[in-house]
Amino acid sequence: MSTSTTSRAPMRGSTGGRATRLVLLAIGAVVFLFPFYYMIVGALQRKHDTSLSGIIPWPHNLTLGNFSQIDGRIHLWRSLLNSGIVTGSVLLLTLVFGVLVGYALAQLEFRGRGTVFALVLLAQVIPFQLLLVPLYVLIVRDYGLADNYLGMILPFAINSTAVFVFRQYFLQVPKDLFDAARIDGAGEVAVLWRVAVPLVRPAILTALLLTFIGPWNEFLWPFLVTKDQDLQPLAVSLANYISSVAASAANPYGAILAGACVLAAPAVVLFVAFQRHFTSTDIGSGVKG
Repeated sequence: MSTSTTSRAPMRGSTGGRATRLVLLAIGAVVFLFPFYYMIVGALQRKHDTSLSGIIPWPHNLTLGNFSQIDGRIHLWRSLLNSGIVTGSVLLLTLVFGVLVGYALAQLEFRGRGTVFALVLLAQVIPFQLLLVPLYVLIVRDYGLADNYLGMILPFAINSTAVFVFRQYFLQVPKDLFDAARIDGAGEVAVLWRVAVPLVRPAILTALLLTFIGPWNEFLWPFLVTKDQDLQPLAVSLANYISSVAASAANPYGAILAGACVLAAPAVVLFVAFQRHFTSTDIGSGVKG
C-alpha cells in the first residue's frame, strides 16, 4: 500500500509541472502573437476602432478595401516584384560567398586565416549606418548605379553572419570525409559540392532565412539610391505611401496596418514553412569508427 502511494506522488508532481509549463507557454504564445493578430484585424477593418471591442473582428466592419487602396496608389505587385528581385539576388550571392568563405575558413590551411576570421567578426559589430556615406559615394557617384537593381544589391552581397554560420557548421564536419574524397581524386570544388554542402543543409536554410529579413525589410539604402518609383522595393513604396497618402485615406490606420501585413507576410510564411528544418544533422554519421 505504501509503495503504491509513493509511486503515485512523483507522477502527480510531474503532471502538475507539465501543466504549468503548458500554461506558461500558452500565455507566452498569446503575448507574442497578439501584435500580429491586431495588425491583421486592423488591416481588415472598414472603420478603425481603438476601443477594446476593436480587437474582435465584427463581420459588418470587415473589408479588403485597405489592401486594394494601397494597390491603386503604389502599384503593389510591381513593388513586390522589385523586392523579390533584390532579395532573391542577395540570397543567391550570400549563399555562394558564404559557403565558399565559410569552407575556406573552416577546412583550408592558409596564412592569415585567423586574421580573416577576425575581420569577419569585426564586420558584424560595425553598424551599417556608418558605411552609408562611403558606400553612397562609391556606388552612386563612382559606379553610377543609382536607380539600378545592382546598386541596391551590392552592399548586401556578402553577409558576415552567413559566413560565420557556415564556418561553424563546416568545422563540425570530420576531416576524414574530406581526406577520403581527396584520396579518390576529387578536387576542392568537388569536395565542397559533393561532401560538405549536403551535410550542412540546416546551415543553408538558417543562413537564407536570417539573410532574407535584412534585404526584404531594408528601407534606408534603397531609399537613398532609388528615386524611380518603378524600381523601389516594397518597404520604400509603403513608407512613401504612409508618409504622403495614408493620412488622406478613409481609414488611415487600416491602410498603414494593411501595408504592414503585406510587408510581414512573406517572412512569416517562410519561417512557418521551414521551421521544421531548423534541426542539426548528425554530420559525423558518415565516419565509421
